[in-house]
Amino acid sequence: QVSAALKEGHVTPTELCQRCLALIKSTKFLNAYITVAEETALKQAEESEKRYKRGQPLGVLDGIPVAVKDNFNTAGIETTCASNMLKGYISPYNATVVQKLLDQGAVLLGKTNLDEFAMGSGSTDGVFGPVRNPWSYSRQYKEKSVPKPRSVDEESNWVITGGSSGGSAAAVSSFTCFAALGSDTGGSTRNPAAHCGVVGLKPTYGLISRHGLIPLVNSMDVPGILTRCVDDAAVVLGSLAGHDPKDSTTVQDNFKPFELPNLPDVSKLSIGIPKEYHAPGLSSEILALWSKAADLFKNAGAKVIEVSLPHTRYSIVCYHVLCTAEVASNMARFDGLEYGHRSDMNNSTESMYAATRREGFNDVVRGRILSGNYFLLKQNYENYFIKAQKVRRLIANDFLKVFGSGVDILLTPTTLSDAVPYTEFIKEDNRTRSAQDDIFTQAANMAGLPAINVPTALSERGLPVGLQFIGRSFQEKQLLTVAKWFEKQVKFPMIQLEEVKRHNHDVFQHEKSASFS
Repeated sequence: QVSAALKEGHVTPTELCQRCLALIKSTKFLNAYITVAEETALKQAEESEKRYKRGQPLGVLDGIPVAVKDNFNTAGIETTCASNMLKGYISPYNATVVQKLLDQGAVLLGKTNLDEFAMGSGSTDGVFGPVRNPWSYSRQYKEKSVPKPRSVDEESNWVITGGSSGGSAAAVSSFTCFAALGSDTGGSTRNPAAHCGVVGLKPTYGLISRHGLIPLVNSMDVPGILTRCVDDAAVVLGSLAGHDPKDSTTVQDNFKPFELPNLPDVSKLSIGIPKEYHAPGLSSEILALWSKAADLFKNAGAKVIEVSLPHTRYSIVCYHVLCTAEVASNMARFDGLEYGHRSDMNNSTESMYAATRREGFNDVVRGRILSGNYFLLKQNYENYFIKAQKVRRLIANDFLKVFGSGVDILLTPTTLSDAVPYTEFIKEDNRTRSAQDDIFTQAANMAGLPAINVPTALSERGLPVGLQFIGRSFQEKQLLTVAKWFEKQVKFPMIQLEEVKRHNHDVFQHEKSASFS
């Protein structure tokens, strides 16, 4: 809709950019952005405006304001990974996905907040402080909240965004941009999408280039897409997907961008409900929604069957071993020699290394490095790392068997519950939280499958709840078509950001649309 408005001249790219920048300022309290590239964004918007005046826009994304998680390299804009280790680091090149967005004329507003080096599930562990969920300030949540004294209320009543791409999810949810990039290693795009009431797509491993995404777990990392509706996710995917000579893990075949049908038909589909996803700790609300969603498909003529993924119960432990092992390997590059932070300790090279890493990394990152190196020790390698690789293969095979039996799409919860208050969340350590929060999402990363979170309903507390669809490898069109059908059925309500609305009445008048496609 916004793309059409740009084409028809109802709004100019510069006006749109200025409105988004004004919104970023008035929602600063959310802490969604680490860096706002105001000057660069306005220049890009100006260029876009010239193209529209010539009648030569570069595509649907021309002039559309976007944001990028701060673990993607951006030339000329600081890339920190929310860590002291990279504070002040400016990359000499753009990540492939960032370059592709810019080549399409998108306007890059800035870099979004995250857990340090994307290790976490709350966006609470970065050096720039936690991200606040926009829904904490929505009319829907406030109406359902038990009133507290004002001082207590402000400090303890706000809820987390989920993570680690919480900044990107909050940015899209609070209307400061129309699409954002996240990264997804074990659910880091889908988890915050569920908590912030937006669409979060994790594409098939190898469909989108990882070049320029600072690696966490090379064999599972995928750039993720966050938007306010499924159609928008399809548009952004069309711009980003395809082979990249700079990333040998990308698929060789050409990717043809697709449009989703306006009236998707699900009557010929088979929807699988994995029984192992009835996990301990799953809230009764989400269980009921999951069941209602299955009924929606049944009533539309789809075949809904219970399926089994027997190795699911080992997946979170297996994921932890493989994740920390690859983290230990990837974090070795941050030694204070080539780039990033360097300690003043100069007694010896070893002491400089140690001090640099102690000062540069937080406890969570150091803990994962220690675990990973333990699993990779010569005496432990066979028992931990190799065994976990074998279990990973079994988990991937479970999915292959289910899809081989005629099931088209799997329907599962995305999270155990709606977003919890920050004060509750930090009572548990990062490791425990990640194990709980990644339970439904990390198996898709280990199998390399595409998965999407679709916002489904508001909980009794007035907070978003999402459900996850998992598809076959490289069958994004089918996955997104089903997601679009489901999105139309559930009619998820739009966030009513009262505090922001008061400051930006004019912006919200114009931004009623939830999408740009």
